[in-house]
Amino acid sequence: MFDVITLGSATIDAFCRTDAELVSISSSRGVSELIAYPVGSKILIKDLQFLVGGGGTNTAVAFSRLGLKTGYLGHLGKDENSKRILNLLQSENIEYLGKYDKINQTGYSVILDSIEEDRTILTFKGSNDFFSLDNISKKNLNAKFFYMCAMTGSAFYELEKVAKYAKSIGATVCFNPSNYIAVKGMTKLKMIKFVDILILNREELNLIANVPVETPIKIENILKLSYFGPKTVVVTDGINDIHAYSNGIEYTLKPKKVKVLETTGAGDAFGATFVASIARNKSIEDSLIYAIINSQSVITNYGAKNILLSRTKIDQLFKTTSYTVKKKKVE
Repeated sequence: MFDVITLGSATIDAFCRTDAELVSISSSRGVSELIAYPVGSKILIKDLQFLVGGGGTNTAVAFSRLGLKTGYLGHLGKDENSKRILNLLQSENIEYLGKYDKINQTGYSVILDSIEEDRTILTFKGSNDFFSLDNISKKNLNAKFFYMCAMTGSAFYELEKVAKYAKSIGATVCFNPSNYIAVKGMTKLKMIKFVDILILNREELNLIANVPVETPIKIENILKLSYFGPKTVVVTDGINDIHAYSNGIEYTLKPKKVKVLETTGAGDAFGATFVASIARNKSIEDSLIYAIINSQSVITNYGAKNILLSRTKIDQLFKTTSYTVKKKKVE
């Protein structure tokens, strides 16, 4: 039996660092910041790195390094990029539980960094969009926790099947959506009724709760989501307070300021570490602190996996942390 099985995309990520600047534009939706490149010109890349990415593999590596026996459930193309992903999984002691697609290519992303240390991601989902639980042997899908990331295409409809299956074997179901899933709203996210732990950011919370995306995190919107199934809901908001709700208690944690190098994978590190800590029977308060320690390790380095912490290292950092979590009973 696995401690955890992750479901989500796998990609090869090309990190492209340029001198592009951020520009601000105003529209009916408010002010947006955009990465700008001159039209018709050739842009020099200052640094280029190719790394394995995707929410499914990012979280799998996080779980494995934190000492949990981990399986990755996904759908890879039958190509050279899939070999690189499989090599990474093997080196991290993660078992691949998915199938291979002989028609569609393995997923690929281009991460465009700007001089402001922010990024835009161009992502090609490829074979990830064609994952189907019907093609997977259930005899290997036995775990205490299932951690599901965003899936698109026909694979989106498989999320409910996997969540339902996980509940049928008594597993704890965890879900980390994305904006393109959250925008579907609660009526389309029928699988949420099978979810035990829901981890998302402020924008995703507000999209699902059907309130303006710029709305600050409010406990009433968190309770809207909890009402439909999740016993625990955790909401991040960049440098602002992290909020969590579980069993009638609201928790808040303020992140410390750190020098950000690259933010890709921070959400995956946070979510996986929170769940891994719960799996280790840690409290909600301690799990939030463990999660912020690991996610801040990621954003101070390039790549979603490079500086994911081991259990030994994160335990050492936890012992010396000055983080505290505030608790408040929700009436």
